[in-house]
Amino acid sequence: MDYVDRLRGRSQTFSLNNALKFTDISPSVQSHLEKVYLTLTGMLLLSAVGVSIAQIFSLGTWIPVIGFVACMFFLISTHPTAFNLNKRYGLLAGCALFEGATLGPLVQIVLATHPGILVTAFLGTSTVFACFSAAALLSRRRSWLYLGGALSSAMSVLLLMRLGSYFLGGRAFMFQAELYVGLLIFIGYVLFDTQVLYSGHLANPF
Repeated sequence: MDYVDRLRGRSQTFSLNNALKFTDISPSVQSHLEKVYLTLTGMLLLSAVGVSIAQIFSLGTWIPVIGFVACMFFLISTHPTAFNLNKRYGLLAGCALFEGATLGPLVQIVLATHPGILVTAFLGTSTVFACFSAAALLSRRRSWLYLGGALSSAMSVLLLMRLGSYFLGGRAFMFQAELYVGLLIFIGYVLFDTQVLYSGHLANPF
């Protein structure tokens, strides 16, 4: 992660390490979390670039989907070793770029309808992610790890309800359920994944 280290060296005004010093998180975990969140930020920017590319070149849906699946397949197939680190970064960047491109047509429709929706969605998602990531990190007990089973069950129930709505009707109700229940599940996964990230680094520092 040389480029991450260089980026950290250039940033003198803000450091995630300083923001986390009042917690019981060790310095090694703080450094790991900073790299993870910097990587997430970079992937978010690449997704935005992918959205722009899809709108400029009218890529449609299938080309970005095929590109995303291919990058994801090779990323999963590549072993997480120091030798393969740059290769995995490249594949992850490809996933983010193609994922953004798949959203291009949807974003274009939203821009034509009401551009303010994008700003609201971005700010709302960022706020939820930041707040609940902080809650998971500041929690001294790793109790949020027990959410994994419940969240998987909730996702399964939501999927079954969606399939049932095609045969039994009630699609309007299902839309509302997906909207609000899906938001709660998203919040739960933010808590769960953040503590998995923390605990996983303690078990495997690489």
